[in-house]
Amino acid sequence: MTTEAKIGAQENAYFNGGTRQITTDSSVLISSSPYLNDPLLRDLIAQEMLRRNGPDLPNTAFIPQVAQLLFKYEDMANIIRLFDEEKARLPEFRRWLDERSLANYTLDDVKDCAPGTLGAALHDFMVNSGYQLDIFYQEVQVVNDFTYYLRQTALTHDIEHIVTGYGPNHGGEIALLSANLYAKARYFTPALAAFFNRIQSYLRAKTVMKDALFYPEAHSLSIEAEFVGMTQATSWKYPLMLVDWRQYTNTPIATIREELGITPVPPKDLWSDTNRLCEDPRYADDAMPVAAE
Repeated sequence: MTTEAKIGAQENAYFNGGTRQITTDSSVLISSSPYLNDPLLRDLIAQEMLRRNGPDLPNTAFIPQVAQLLFKYEDMANIIRLFDEEKARLPEFRRWLDERSLANYTLDDVKDCAPGTLGAALHDFMVNSGYQLDIFYQEVQVVNDFTYYLRQTALTHDIEHIVTGYGPNHGGEIALLSANLYAKARYFTPALAAFFNRIQSYLRAKTVMKDALFYPEAHSLSIEAEFVGMTQATSWKYPLMLVDWRQYTNTPIATIREELGITPVPPKDLWSDTNRLCEDPRYADDAMPVAAE
């Protein structure tokens, strides 16, 4: 059936009128973008933005591969320079990097924490959630500022879920992701914020695109969750990546929220049933992966 949504010559002329034809002697696809030049990265990003969800592949599929490919094209000398410049400008960032306090909690670390504290919540998470706290960069050894950043931010994702009140579900993942994007963009220089937000921007983009293409209810929720997350982040004292969570192990979560400006806190179990919104109806009888994006 011919679509009625026809893009005509006038639209093409308006949007593409300044296009110049550039030729090359290359026998393969080549661009000024190193990311576009990478055939595997092109394929993975196109696939994850345009595919449906299904029981054969979790929503988190290929995140490690995409992250590794994005890092492949970083100018690490420039990134280290940006770290050093921001350490000189931002006392909290300098303290965080200098102290290198890892939140690599074990069950034994938190087994005796009082109810209501961060430690008690972590104990419950590690015993009952089915998830593990240490999910990324597990083989990285902390030897400098950059490797500490990698390890620590991988360890604290679920701690941030706990203290913000945004659960590990479709809405909660988007809210936390958006809050962190906003907080880092507001706190760091644009160049370093863009680096810190690189992988998270990919996660946000692929989720929003898939929802808009296939899951209308999930798409509406995504817009709401982005707004809610960024609204809370406007009150944060600083990005939560800079928190020394070891300092707060035995502190009531309510006190942590007050000290760090984590407000407003969403109602308990907000969006707890939202994973189903991005489940493909063709697979209603199959167990869908519940890990959020």
